[in-house]
Amino acid sequence: MLEVRDLRCGYDKVEIVHGATFDVADGEFVCIVGSNGCGKTTTLKTVLGLLPPLGGEVMLAGADVLAMGERERARRFAYIPQVHTPPFPFSVADVVILGRTPHLTSRLSNATAHDRDVAYRAMQTLSIEHLAHETYTQLSGGQQQLVLIARALAQEPDVLIMDEPTASLDFGNQQVVLSQMRNLVDSGTSVLMVTHDPNHAFYCADTVVVMDDGAVQTIGSPEQAITTQMLREVYRANAVVQRVFVPEAEGERNVVISL
Repeated sequence: MLEVRDLRCGYDKVEIVHGATFDVADGEFVCIVGSNGCGKTTTLKTVLGLLPPLGGEVMLAGADVLAMGERERARRFAYIPQVHTPPFPFSVADVVILGRTPHLTSRLSNATAHDRDVAYRAMQTLSIEHLAHETYTQLSGGQQQLVLIARALAQEPDVLIMDEPTASLDFGNQQVVLSQMRNLVDSGTSVLMVTHDPNHAFYCADTVVVMDDGAVQTIGSPEQAITTQMLREVYRANAVVQRVFVPEAEGERNVVISL
């Protein structure tokens, strides 16, 4: 699906990311983890074509992403940035249907019955259809984030890309959003997500890409990539990875515990 090869990127020709290489397969959840300033967000923005690359390539189903126009990229990728400023007090349904914009015949076209149906199905996928007529700006932070994910799904993208989508949420809302994201992947959506919390990767990810100082250090399953040694070398954290029993999952799971 998505292939990133020897990607070099940065700002004003100053290279921050040095030769990043990784893949996102169909229906795979890939998390990029690493300390602040290591190049995670810069990588995402370059993959999306929001920043010009300094070298390397990004391919999506065999097509050169960096050669696509904005409209084509918007049809192939959906992006949820790290910081979001709530719009005017639109209804939830109106916010979600904005995701259909790349598919309209022109910028002045009205949404069709098909567009409205796609938007409603996106809300159903995240179990927020009951909020359709609520005012977006009056929702909780977790509900707002689910609305943004529904808007992204309404784009019908090949890959959903998220930059720390739970960073501003409390613990309970983080669990709601992450659980819904895992459900999306289980239903076939491909996701590339940056997170600052290795525990999120243990909970959601199929594959983890560890970045440090602008370079990819490790790629593997969460259990392979996130180790006590990695936490101390990459995050400079006094923490350990431990195996615990999770009743809800009816099995064991790795977690990061600070000491």
